[in-house]
Amino acid sequence: MKIQGNNQIEGKDLYGKVNDLNKKEQTGKSSETEHTSGERDKISLSGKAQEINQLKKLIHDLPDIRIDKVDQLQQVIDTGSYAIDSYKVAEKMLEEI
Repeated sequence: MKIQGNNQIEGKDLYGKVNDLNKKEQTGKSSETEHTSGERDKISLSGKAQEINQLKKLIHDLPDIRIDKVDQLQQVIDTGSYAIDSYKVAEKMLEEI
């Protein structure tokens, strides 16, 4: 007795069907990419995002070392008038604990 209707697919038929599907996908993708290649992508930022972006630029442009503070401390140290408040030092040390 022979059973029919099993719809078994042989390897070569399966390979052919997969190739056909891949070719259809490639032609569809290439036509889509050709269509959109002339168009440019646009990005629009909200007001908050633009403000954040400007602030980031300002922060980036700030110097790492505050030269005015360094010069002021250098002058005080050179003249010998730099006074260390031991109470403040001890207070800060205890805050860290």
